[in-house]
Amino acid sequence: MTDPKIIVALDYPDAAHALGLARQLDPALCRVKVGKELFTAAGPQLVEALIKLGFGVFLDLKFHDIPNTVAKACEAASKLGVWMLNVHASGGSQMMQAAREGVARSGHAPLLIAVTVLTSMNQEELSELGVNAPIEQHVLHLARLSQQAGLDGVVCSAQEAPALRRALGHDFCLVTPGIRPADAALDDQSRVVTPARALAMGSNYLVMGRPITRAADPLATLDQIRESILGK
Repeated sequence: MTDPKIIVALDYPDAAHALGLARQLDPALCRVKVGKELFTAAGPQLVEALIKLGFGVFLDLKFHDIPNTVAKACEAASKLGVWMLNVHASGGSQMMQAAREGVARSGHAPLLIAVTVLTSMNQEELSELGVNAPIEQHVLHLARLSQQAGLDGVVCSAQEAPALRRALGHDFCLVTPGIRPADAALDDQSRVVTPARALAMGSNYLVMGRPITRAADPLATLDQIRESILGK
């Protein structure tokens, strides 16, 4: 696959464990995600090491601050050579536009996407913040704002992907977490969507963690998932 659809979440507390897993994978078959815990522990050096191994890196730091601060953070992140980074759409249009400008100033061209509503939030928690619209409606609203601000896409659930795809077109990137192969343990996921099903529902890229990182043979598991996507 020239454009790997699977993003492996390196949810580890330190660089040694993250690099140990990455070295068992194939950058031709997947990209990797570095989140807040790992980046805080290991810093930009870990991102640079993963890039040297050949991986496209999704830097999942969800920037959310005043526009100038977010612009500078996105510029700095882009200069690391990452493949994708993200911000919070709830920061508003001005912040997202500033993020886009920061990326443009970097001399690099990573994908810039937004988080709409965190998948851990329910309707009651959203209402607590003063948002009384249904979650699905608010997700679509923030996704529209993201597209209008010039961002490349959003993070969404597989269940939200069909509606977002219809509303926002085929060029808008949808990144979907919480994917499980059909034979994987559910862990803490209550609604499981298989990789092939998620792509059919409109997702572009699939974030997967434990089904791969906890496998006895991560590369073999990754290849099996790839073959299931290709219909082999």
